[in-house]
Amino acid sequence: WVQLVESGGGSVQAGGSLTLSCAASGSAYDRNCVAWFRQAPGKEREGVGYIYEDGSTYYADAEKGRFTISQDNAKNTVYLQMNSLKPEDTGMYYCAARHALYSIWCRGGNDFRFWGQGTQVTVSS
Repeated sequence: WVQLVESGGGSVQAGGSLTLSCAASGSAYDRNCVAWFRQAPGKEREGVGYIYEDGSTYYADAEKGRFTISQDNAKNTVYLQMNSLKPEDTGMYYCAARHALYSIWCRGGNDFRFWGQGTQVTVSS
């Protein structure tokens, strides 16, 4: 089993930055692929960034160049550094984990087995 706990959300003005953290515990096998998702009010949950156990990353087009996902294996924590934030980045951010046999299978999709409780990000104009 895997537990995920997000933190770091808050309110920020457009153009600002935030760093979210996802602290993971439990089976390392089941969380070798970790992703961050955003769910805006009235919209479906969408993936914004993915990271595989080898450190390889994948980003949705809208987030490329603005968001950076990284991991600290010693702390079992995955981070999402968000820069140049826009009002449309507002939403609940979730951390999710699953097992992926290859890094290419950790590049998109929302079929994740384990989810955190989410942390709210609000970007004002």
